[in-house]
Amino acid sequence: MNKTVITNSRRRFLKNGGITTLSLLIGTDLFTADNLPKNILSPSVDRTAFSLPGKHPEMTVLNDRPINAEAPPHLLDEPLTSGDRFFVRNNGIPPSMDAIDTDTWTLTIEGESAINSKTYTLQELKSKFKQYTYQLTLECGGNGRKEFNPPAKGNQWSYGAVACAAWTGVRLKDVLADVGIKSDAIYIGYHGKDSHLSGDLNKQPISRGVPIKKALEDESLIAWAMNGEDLPHLNGYPLRLVFGGYPASCSGKWLSKIVVRNQVHDGAKMAAPSYRVPCKPVSPGTKVPNENMCIIESMPVKSLITFPKTGATIKLNQKLPIRGHAWAGDLEVERMHYSIDFGATWQPCELSAPANRLAWQHFSATIIFPETGYYEVWAKATANNGKSQPMVLPGWNPKGYLNNACHRLAIKVV
Repeated sequence: MNKTVITNSRRRFLKNGGITTLSLLIGTDLFTADNLPKNILSPSVDRTAFSLPGKHPEMTVLNDRPINAEAPPHLLDEPLTSGDRFFVRNNGIPPSMDAIDTDTWTLTIEGESAINSKTYTLQELKSKFKQYTYQLTLECGGNGRKEFNPPAKGNQWSYGAVACAAWTGVRLKDVLADVGIKSDAIYIGYHGKDSHLSGDLNKQPISRGVPIKKALEDESLIAWAMNGEDLPHLNGYPLRLVFGGYPASCSGKWLSKIVVRNQVHDGAKMAAPSYRVPCKPVSPGTKVPNENMCIIESMPVKSLITFPKTGATIKLNQKLPIRGHAWAGDLEVERMHYSIDFGATWQPCELSAPANRLAWQHFSATIIFPETGYYEVWAKATANNGKSQPMVLPGWNPKGYLNNACHRLAIKVV
């Protein structure tokens, strides 16, 4: 890669990192755009957003119709993501709280590959089936979209459309066993009670699903609680699906129906180009025919530095602690490294085992910088299939999905 490309990439990174607005939480000073060379940093874009009910005031709201919001990395520092910091990715209008009655809310299971059609109340789900709690990671397929060039249409997510919570509910496979599924079942699809932006009651904003193999995994849940509390309204209250490791769009919210299909589900947002990438790599800007697009399933290996914030000044010989989370779709993260020399060399981080399958893992390290100057801290996760995060933007695709490039922090040592 030539020097010009590297410089331009770093300019975009610094601008997107918003280093003029963030500070390190260890009592040190912040360096700003005014203190940097003019050729390094362009002015940051003011992304001040209005607050959402039930959400942290620092959440970044990308749009309000439908509501979509993400957390800046430092809000995701806790081992489990609280409801007020959990990202919001909606395609339609959620049912109003006044319209939700948990005493009458029902879930119907049916479809051409269901042996029976059954309807359960919330109370019946809770009493008839064994309850489970799993820590499961959900990430929007478009997390990191804003870095793609040429730009991709859609919400311009940066880093915060990912979270991991402890979900409580019943296993989907137990409910499907109660209904009975035919041998020709290959997919499940969901239907929720969110409404289409157009107001057309005959249209659904989204109705996606997963292959039957994924639906029958132990960790695939019909959930009503997050971290021991009711689901947040904007995250699916009172009932939703949770499929850890797959794009979060598969985990239907305000859940009212599940259909067992003998074909790939054909609901809203299942057709290309939604949640699909080119089946083979393409050059940036290529127009890809729908028939050459493949459905996204397991998400790629990725990590996020949640402490410190980007844009800190520290003193020479001062130790810098870093920490964050790493995940790998259906797989497990095997190794975690950091670099302070733009990827020339890598040092190992401490990495925890996942609390259970499909939970994110926590990493940490302590850094001592060798001399004064400008640095970037890069984080790189490696999955147990040997694949690592790329140091640069991965393969371009028309919808800007699956950006798992290394997360980076800007640090100045004086």
